[in-house]
Amino acid sequence: MLHAGPAQAQDPTGSEAEMLARIVHELQALEPLIQKAESAAIPEVRIRFRYDWLRRDLARVRAGLETHLEAAADEPRTFAPLRGDYRR
Repeated sequence: MLHAGPAQAQDPTGSEAEMLARIVHELQALEPLIQKAESAAIPEVRIRFRYDWLRRDLARVRAGLETHLEAAADEPRTFAPLRGDYRR
């Protein structure tokens, strides 16, 4: 069985940092979709989706990625847990 070494395991489309930066960009690009879904929500339903909680969790994920991209590799970090439940 062959194992890829560090040079062989790299993504040919870009570095890890470039891919993480792209994820940050994609997370930011979700906001118009979230706004559109929120504006289409029916306020009279008994259980409503919590868009504010979704935005908060996405902001935490984005902040974690940005912190990783900006921080030294050996710097320890802690992150708050995601809410994960978006129903009220």
